[in-house]
Amino acid sequence: MATLLTSPVLMIGEGWDDYGLVDSGHGRKLERYGDRRFVRPEPQAMWSPRTEAWDADGEFVPGSDEDGGGKWLFDREVPREGWPLAWNEVAFTASCTPFRHLGFFPDMAPVWDWMRAQLSGRDDAETMNLFGYTGVGTLALSAHGRVTHVDASKKSVAQARENAALAGLEDRPVRWMIDDAAKFAAREVRRGRRYDGIILDPPKFGRGPGGETWRLEENLPELLSNCRQLLDSDSRFLFLTVYAVRMSSLALAGLMDELFADLPGTIEHGDLSVREDGEGRLLPTAIFARWSNPA
Repeated sequence: MATLLTSPVLMIGEGWDDYGLVDSGHGRKLERYGDRRFVRPEPQAMWSPRTEAWDADGEFVPGSDEDGGGKWLFDREVPREGWPLAWNEVAFTASCTPFRHLGFFPDMAPVWDWMRAQLSGRDDAETMNLFGYTGVGTLALSAHGRVTHVDASKKSVAQARENAALAGLEDRPVRWMIDDAAKFAAREVRRGRRYDGIILDPPKFGRGPGGETWRLEENLPELLSNCRQLLDSDSRFLFLTVYAVRMSSLALAGLMDELFADLPGTIEHGDLSVREDGEGRLLPTAIFARWSNPA
């Protein structure tokens, strides 16, 4: 029976050569992406910035409502087609998207490390990345075996394949699937498939390629239940991240505790965060719950 650890865990993302959190405060954050710097909204940065003047290439100015909207304003020329960055052996393209981020989620770096640690010594693992976006996590997992990458956006999957080519990893065993993640997981259950590990990063709200509507609070329990059926006592992990919702990580862990009661291993929950360069102040970014089953 999986053991639920109620004390929260803090996963800290440290800066690396091509990314860092430079400063934050007053509802904004300054980040470096290679040799460029950008300012983005960050409601959880309620403190004061460490420096008064931020020198940035551009800033995303949000719309008037909390559900989205806004635009980029640039002080310097920024390539529309993006520019190359890398995390370890995984190269990818960063670009200023209309969704306020830059084509990947840098706070996921400690998650990529954690998943790799769960698969240490394996090169034959079967893993799945649901809501896989532009594929940085998929390419990180591909060092340990075959990965099924699922995203409803044709554009995102195309970018993920381009990132694989940019990294010289296009020959890695990846199944690129343009599909509704929830429906795909349900079909995999009916097919009797199993996986050694699953990562899922569902949005608060979204639509599938056929117009399917996704609402996290309504649809997550069924999706997580299907993911549980794709795992067994020999599987290694499931990692769930959730952004921009008014709920506790303990709620995610409680749901996982119910669904994973018949498996061995450990269930943990907590916050993802990024450490600022220099002073080391921590900025929270998302909540998570994870199940792990060491070999």
